[in-house]
Amino acid sequence: MAPTGSVSVALCTHNGERFVGAQLDSIFAQTVVPVELVVSDDASTDSTLDIVVERHAAHSAAGGSVALRILRNTQPLGVTGNFERAILACSSELIALSDQDDVWRSDRLERSLESFERGADVLLVHSDARLVDAAGTVVHPSLLDALEVSTEARRAIVSGDAFALLLHRNLMTGATMCIRRSLAQTAAPFPPGWVHDEWLAIIASAVGRIDLVQQPLIDYRQHGGNEIGAADLSLRVKLGRLVEPGADRNRRLLQRARSLAERLPLIAGVAPSRVEAAARKVLHEEARSALPASRLRRIGPVMREWRTGRYSAFGGGLNDVARDLIQPLKPAS
Repeated sequence: MAPTGSVSVALCTHNGERFVGAQLDSIFAQTVVPVELVVSDDASTDSTLDIVVERHAAHSAAGGSVALRILRNTQPLGVTGNFERAILACSSELIALSDQDDVWRSDRLERSLESFERGADVLLVHSDARLVDAAGTVVHPSLLDALEVSTEARRAIVSGDAFALLLHRNLMTGATMCIRRSLAQTAAPFPPGWVHDEWLAIIASAVGRIDLVQQPLIDYRQHGGNEIGAADLSLRVKLGRLVEPGADRNRRLLQRARSLAERLPLIAGVAPSRVEAAARKVLHEEARSALPASRLRRIGPVMREWRTGRYSAFGGGLNDVARDLIQPLKPAS
């Protein structure tokens, strides 16, 4: 028997005429059909919304019952602002996030609902995905593998220990997420510097549990025009990060850490240990943001910060130590 529960889909679009039709077809073909499709369009100048209306009309003419609501942003909100608007406009208890250029497996919603039935404290469910190119050809069978999400990290996620992992880096991709509406209400407003999926994930891990469907439930399309895509963690890119200017990145990480540390104490149910961990994360990012431009003068501050244990607790350990010792902190002139 299929799981029960009403589901809304929050679909964000921006000049997506090339792929949005295929995504809509996969949404309407779900084994558990959503009750509502909320499309928030970020000032598209192509035929994206015409395609949305046409595909929905065809779905309705064939006996479909998905309600359609279109939100039109005359001025672009950006990815995070657009998703925040779409999510908060959804009326169902459960909300599935959708990019405009992917294709869902027919049981994506069904499998996600099964995870939510494991407990009311499950606030967010995400899954693996296949990486595909513009033509839909599989280029990598596992997004989680491409992002180097270890077996240990996956176990920690499903056992309720995702918060510590997410203080290091985000491991969850919005295109694979379903969330409870209560999470969206707790997380709003989404602070500057955070991408919507990162913020929803860390707030979910702070106040409840996250579940992971380890099988790919979507084809996550990478085509060069994505507003946000899968990170390339090849050796070439990793080495490149060591020599790219880091001052702006350090300031951004500090801003994000401060936003989290300020918000958590205001949310009911967050354990004091997690509030304390967020405050320690701020100290770590403050130390990194204060590093001098001179590589020689960085050695002492970096070693002192290493001895606190915070590089391992809140960053990439020795990889970030190397990054902070080598990376230029001013853009090349």
